[in-house]
Amino acid sequence: MSLREGDNIAFTEIYNRYWKQLLAIAFHHSGDKIIAEEIVQEVFIGLWNRRNELFIDNVAAYLATAVRLSVFKQYAREKRRTAIKEQITDPVISSWDEEKIYTRFQQQYIQGIIEELPEKCRLVFKLSREEGLSIPEIAQRMGIAEKTAEAHLTKALKVLRLRLNRPYIWAVVLAEIFRP
Repeated sequence: MSLREGDNIAFTEIYNRYWKQLLAIAFHHSGDKIIAEEIVQEVFIGLWNRRNELFIDNVAAYLATAVRLSVFKQYAREKRRTAIKEQITDPVISSWDEEKIYTRFQQQYIQGIIEELPEKCRLVFKLSREEGLSIPEIAQRMGIAEKTAEAHLTKALKVLRLRLNRPYIWAVVLAEIFRP
């Protein structure tokens, strides 16, 4: 039996063999023992939950990379959460009601999606939605064909629609922000 087949003994062996090594990596990058332990635990949970989907040649390298990525994601989440909390504690913003705060979260989330778009796709989207330019105007300004501009805008809208069409995403975003 193997991990892929749901062998608990194989998983336990991997866990026991790599736990300390991964904890050291997580602690080295995070500087926080509790966060490091949570990250390593989540990586192992992810390994178990996705055991049927994964094709891993080198378990040690895979787990080390997963821990590093999780630390960096944790750092990015914490940085974003701190920035939003600082905005909320602003006396002007703190008087906002929940609806306004929710709207602001949505705007920031959407802005994050837009910033992840490929450069030309992002530029076409911004020219269209922020400056209100038409496809021919965008094409002329960027020196590209109208069909190309239209394709970039279509792609941007598709990405937004897909990423925003996840009903649970708002619960996750709000839970991340308001987590004690």
